[in-house]
Amino acid sequence: MSNQTDICPYQIAWTLDNWARRLIQNPYKIVGEYVKEGQTVLDLGCGPGFFSLAMAKMVGEKGKVISVDIQEEMLRTLKSKSERMGLKSRIIFHKAEPEKLGIPEMVDFALAFYMVHEVPDKRSFLGEVASHLKPDGRFLIVEPKFHVSKSEFENTLGVARSVGLAQISEPKISFSRAVLLKPGSR
Repeated sequence: MSNQTDICPYQIAWTLDNWARRLIQNPYKIVGEYVKEGQTVLDLGCGPGFFSLAMAKMVGEKGKVISVDIQEEMLRTLKSKSERMGLKSRIIFHKAEPEKLGIPEMVDFALAFYMVHEVPDKRSFLGEVASHLKPDGRFLIVEPKFHVSKSEFENTLGVARSVGLAQISEPKISFSRAVLLKPGSR
């Protein structure tokens, strides 16, 4: 992840978490099938917490969400929201470096929603995520159709396969290209 690409600036974080988005991309409908009580889950590029907060409710008091972002401002926004909602104890706020995520532990589920296209070194990024999935873990990648072409998405899938991830399905998510992956073989 050596050369930083364009990332969503924190100044427009409010556009990432609002009632209209919840109607179109309901986090409970998108990840509810994969996130269970007591699990450890990973929200990559968490931004202001659209998915992190919902997943913190889903994992319950015995689970945890590792919310990862390279922007300290996004993590501060999420921390403030989680305090107001009484969910702060379920979330680990992790500031990643552009070149390395530094994921602190193994996870049951990882989510990369509308952010893989922002990563300059997809091989390194996907390899690090793959190495932190539990043997029965799942990894959901979702990219915006309006920004990521079918061929770009296929290229990402090829990189995912090259680092040992295997495709399970292609969930249908509004305005998106999505793939559910699991640990496979290299």
